[in-house]
Amino acid sequence: MVRLRRSDATGKGYTRRRSGKGWTYLDSDGNRVTDKVLRARMDHLGIPPAWTDVWIAPYENGHVQATGMDSAGRRQYIYHPTWREQKDRIKFDRSLQLAESLPAARRQVTMHLRQDGFTRERALAAGFRMLDTGSLRVGSERYTESNGSHGLSTLLCSHVTVHGDSVHLEFPAKSGQEWSSDIRDHDLVQVVGGLQERGPNARLLAYEEGGEWHPLGAADINDYVRERTGGEFTAKDFRTLHGTVAAAISLAKHGPEATKGKRQRALAQAYRDAAEVLSNTPTIAKNSYVDPRLVDEYVHGRTIDPQRLASGETELRNLLFR
Repeated sequence: MVRLRRSDATGKGYTRRRSGKGWTYLDSDGNRVTDKVLRARMDHLGIPPAWTDVWIAPYENGHVQATGMDSAGRRQYIYHPTWREQKDRIKFDRSLQLAESLPAARRQVTMHLRQDGFTRERALAAGFRMLDTGSLRVGSERYTESNGSHGLSTLLCSHVTVHGDSVHLEFPAKSGQEWSSDIRDHDLVQVVGGLQERGPNARLLAYEEGGEWHPLGAADINDYVRERTGGEFTAKDFRTLHGTVAAAISLAKHGPEATKGKRQRALAQAYRDAAEVLSNTPTIAKNSYVDPRLVDEYVHGRTIDPQRLASGETELRNLLFR
């Protein structure tokens, strides 16, 4: 494995400027880079053409290989593949640790959901249940203000409809996608139905105290997740877990295949099934949310127990932590 060194994007590095249909690379003194091997490394990074204020690491083993500002004014990063592999392993391990803590956490959340009135704990429990069963992003004020997209913490009452024992969600989500999903949960319906009475433009997740309503933010929800699970988990860990579980169930239903072509088709369907749960594209599901160890197990003919799909989280841990 490559031994990485920490990059310093404020220090010396390379930059680029447009040259015809391609790019000219410059060193920290403003001199053109003419070395073919070095230029090939920079070209291979695949820095998006729209990025500005680009900085490129002077070392090919730097943990950050390039940074730049995207068209929305956000700082973006291209990491060394080895760094990504290390971080991804930590991410997927953490999601499996979350799965282990969920049975006890869910019991506590159910108790809070069944409280009387609109307490802070009850509103937080509603948020937890929606993360846990709906795979929502937690959202942020910044995204809502800048592009009108919503997540759990910024949902309005108008984004939610109650039908019997089901909560229907429909709202503009990240990347211009329209989110539409249903959560069947009697306890959640009891809370959401009452919160909706404040009017369509009110923030959905809020609690009543001292005669006033106080909205919950993303930090409040993530703090509650950590308190209930006893670990350093966040809303994003739910999506990672649910994406991998959805793929695992899909592969178990399909069953092992003897040929490479059939395995690839089964995996493609698994990524589509994970994407549907997450409201993402199959490519994003594959690259960010499905544990590659699950894929390795499937290639070697192993899946979770198809007779125990209702216990998908436990079965996934058993498969990957053998």
